Amino acid sequence: MQARVIFLADFDYFFAQCEELRNPSIKDKPIVVGVYSGRTEDSGAVSTSNYIARKYGVKSGLPLFMAKHKLEGTDAVFFKVDHEYYDEISNKIMNIFRTYAAAIEQVSVDEAYLDVTEQVEGSFEKARDYALKIKADVKAQVGISFTIGVGPNKLVAKIACDSQKPDGLTIIKPEEAEAFLAPLPVDRLLGVGKKTTVRMEQMGIKTISDLARYDCQVLIEVFGKAMGIYFHNAASAVDNEPVMEQGEAESISKIGTLKQDTHDLAFILQKTDELAEFVYKEVSAKGYSYKTVSIYVVNVDLSSKTRSVTLEQPAKDKETILRNVKALFEKFLSESPLEIRRVGVKVSGFSKEEPKQKQLSFFFGQ
Repeated sequence: MQARVIFLADFDYFFAQCEELRNPSIKDKPIVVGVYSGRTEDSGAVSTSNYIARKYGVKSGLPLFMAKHKLEGTDAVFFKVDHEYYDEISNKIMNIFRTYAAAIEQVSVDEAYLDVTEQVEGSFEKARDYALKIKADVKAQVGISFTIGVGPNKLVAKIACDSQKPDGLTIIKPEEAEAFLAPLPVDRLLGVGKKTTVRMEQMGIKTISDLARYDCQVLIEVFGKAMGIYFHNAASAVDNEPVMEQGEAESISKIGTLKQDTHDLAFILQKTDELAEFVYKEVSAKGYSYKTVSIYVVNVDLSSKTRSVTLEQPAKDKETILRNVKALFEKFLSESPLEIRRVGVKVSGFSKEEPKQKQLSFFFGQ
């Protein structure tokens, strides 16, 4: 079976880079793009900063008044988020990607997976030149730089991409994947947040290699079936989830606005449980089994994100939706410091077949 060649393209400090593109004279200055609440002149939070501003400790989620304090005495420039402009730039890049890949999965406005297996004939040697070609083409046509991680699956490509920024290129071949992951701290895996890290350290798990060697049945007993199997597979660089366009031919979803902006899992789950109930009733009424559970998030800076879980076998019960929505939000909150404004629940990958015995293997979208 031919090895897959998967790219993850992550646009470097995208909102700030868009502002540099619009006004090249500010390129060598600290740049901060923020979400302003309007309560006072400095109220709000940092959405994105360029790498110059990051040297002063200005990162996403930092209150704007603190960002201005850290950058006091510099020639820093501040901008309000301009989603219409950023979406325009993003769409141009995504359309270029579509000319290079057999499949593209846009994860967010500044991130996408590309399956280029056919284009490079399964060769990781050819993948390097191909990645450089795409980077050069986007730079020439749009003016934006980005980092690419290359791996045999989405999980490895994501971690490879995070290894060298900005404007980086990291390639991990299939035979290198386990060794690449092995020495990394366990919290480099998606889904391993602060609480999970503490629990794993109590179990003697500090690195991904520690996790890979751990008894899978014990992981299931401690973290539950979904997360236990995911941790076991991920630590061994196993991820069979395909790269596919968001927006399946048919799906059932429900979106709602939270009563207040929050980063609290319990508060969020109160709302998503209601949404999941609606989705389940719709699915049940149609007699469908589903194979994918997804969440949709709108942050306080109005950026949107989606995350998905693909089941190995179809399911048709409500509990599977609830359990995986919770797992996805646990993972998402561990990665993002921003408070959440709106949430959504979606199921897709429908069939009318009776689900087989539930033996689930979970692979998370990026």
